[in-house]
Amino acid sequence: MKIAIIGLANSGKTTVFNALTRGSAETAAYSSGQMEPNLATVKVPDARLAVLAQMFKPRKVTYADVQYVDVAGISGAGRQGGGLPPALLNYIGSADALLHVVRVFSDPGVPHPDGTVDPQRDIQTVDLELSFSDLAIIEKRLNRLNAEIPKLPARDKELRVAERDLLERLKQALEADQPIRSLALSDEEERMIRGYQFLTAKPLLLVPNIGEDQLQAPPAIDYPFPRSAVVPVCGKIEAELAQLDDADARSFMEDLGITQPARDLVIQRSYELLGLISFLTAGPDEVRAWTIKRQTPAVEAAGTIHSDIQRGFIRAEIVAYADLIAAGSMAEARKHGSVRMEGKSYIVQDGDICHFLFNV
Repeated sequence: MKIAIIGLANSGKTTVFNALTRGSAETAAYSSGQMEPNLATVKVPDARLAVLAQMFKPRKVTYADVQYVDVAGISGAGRQGGGLPPALLNYIGSADALLHVVRVFSDPGVPHPDGTVDPQRDIQTVDLELSFSDLAIIEKRLNRLNAEIPKLPARDKELRVAERDLLERLKQALEADQPIRSLALSDEEERMIRGYQFLTAKPLLLVPNIGEDQLQAPPAIDYPFPRSAVVPVCGKIEAELAQLDDADARSFMEDLGITQPARDLVIQRSYELLGLISFLTAGPDEVRAWTIKRQTPAVEAAGTIHSDIQRGFIRAEIVAYADLIAAGSMAEARKHGSVRMEGKSYIVQDGDICHFLFNV
């Protein structure tokens, strides 16, 4: 799963990228004009794996992961009738979700493109850019549909008319400053627009990039849309923390009054916004988190491990993480009746520890 980090120039996007990925990408002011993105894959923090590793003593522990793509800064050209450059649009369009870094910190040495720090204005600027991009796609497609529909035979019209009506609905929402993600779309409507890669349809994590002086009382940022969340981060501090070993990082956090790195929360919320959960496998060879969508049945979850397991699925041996920890071992969990057998249609839950039985 890929998440694109977006924002205006000098918002601290690359600093936040470095904090999330423990990277060292160039953060000088000129670097925001680059078109080639910074890429990195990060482990999704999951304390359950460390606990299971203590229990099973595996040779390997494997975390779920998410890829972050730090793209060039958005210029706000849409306000003057411009638009996102094609290369930038391609990087953002191929992402599964967006992480919008909005500047809240003040730093005279890093001038804001608009001269002043105004988070709500910057949020609106970026949202408008994304909306303009979606509207351009919709209007182009509507023009084609309106030309094609009168010429189609009756049997082919129904689907095209349904598409046109849906696009008209999306257009109305965007023109009313409502992102596509705010609309309640049916599964069929979701499938109908999936190929368009609409930017405002993607889940969005808003990351106010605050200053060190705002750590204890971050300014309130309102972003009320569905499939969105807000997580304040002091990019500068988090990037420094990411470069320290665990002992030094703990000491640094104590000095600052921080109980948990914000990077961990951002990664976790990114994962959740994508509608993802982790089921776990545990044994002497490996303790591992496997990524699936919510509401995934057991037979499909098995296919995440290997297609042969899905093809030859017989049943799944399941124990909830909390039940296993309470029991202290798989043997005790079985004695307590916490381990159960489930069939193909069982919906796998976050933290389920699964063993799939199959025959091919």
